[in-house]
Amino acid sequence: MGIEIALVFLVLIGIFIVRSIKVVPQQNAWVVERWGKYRCSLTPGLNFLFPIMDRVAYKHSLKEIPLDVPSQICITRDNTQLEVDGILYFQVTDPMRASYGSSNYIMAVTQLAQTSLRSVIGKLELDKTFEERDIINEQVVAAIDEAALNWGVKVLRYEIKDLTPPKEILHAMQSQITAEREKRALIAASEGRKQEQINIATGEREASIARSEGEKQAAINNAQGEASAILVVAQANAKAIEVVAQAVSQPGGMQAVQFKVAEKALDAYSQVAREATTTLIVPSNMTEVSSMIASAMKMTQTVQLSKN
Repeated sequence: MGIEIALVFLVLIGIFIVRSIKVVPQQNAWVVERWGKYRCSLTPGLNFLFPIMDRVAYKHSLKEIPLDVPSQICITRDNTQLEVDGILYFQVTDPMRASYGSSNYIMAVTQLAQTSLRSVIGKLELDKTFEERDIINEQVVAAIDEAALNWGVKVLRYEIKDLTPPKEILHAMQSQITAEREKRALIAASEGRKQEQINIATGEREASIARSEGEKQAAINNAQGEASAILVVAQANAKAIEVVAQAVSQPGGMQAVQFKVAEKALDAYSQVAREATTTLIVPSNMTEVSSMIASAMKMTQTVQLSKN
């Protein structure tokens, strides 16, 4: 009998020890109640309780929790129905408030996310809802986070997964996008043609200017060439006259000039005789030829005296 009592006593002690030792996992918090009243929150690691008086009432994970927010129909500012669904990320920061602040903080956060989203979407037009997703997410988080403090929950972020307008609106939007792209294509084509015409006109103008500049330079070059040729001829004639004048002043120069003039005269008559097809008229008095030679010699002497 004594042994049986001892065994029962040992079993009770074993149960007491087992029920008094609590090992809390990392990133978890357990809420302990004593006689139905909140006593403490157990932190990760080894903890001890009084089994008869204390009990673990709630267990909370302190990890970040993703919560899928069901899709819902929202009405935009321009009275367009829009089906919206998203995902909410939150974290339990106060185990005591999460246990006693709300009977179901997950449902409370979900409902608040939906109502806040409807409120934010109702302030925007349809086109803005697609452009301002980040602003919508921030406003939903701000609205939920303020109320979730009483539930011991911290809302980290909210992300819209999908925005789905009605099929009619979606078709109209696609038609609008197609028309806008066609408009841009036409504008781009017209701008291209305009630039092409501008380039052609600019090229023709530059080519005309280049041709006129070339013609101008050619005329200048021709004039300069002709002037240079005239100058060279004049210089050659002057040199020739100078050489003749020097030759006349030498001994026997006058006789040589007389001979040369007479020779040129005879050559001229012979040339006329060869080219004449009908009749050759010669002076009746050859003394006229002598007088011509004398006149030429007189002119040569005059040039010589003027140089001296």
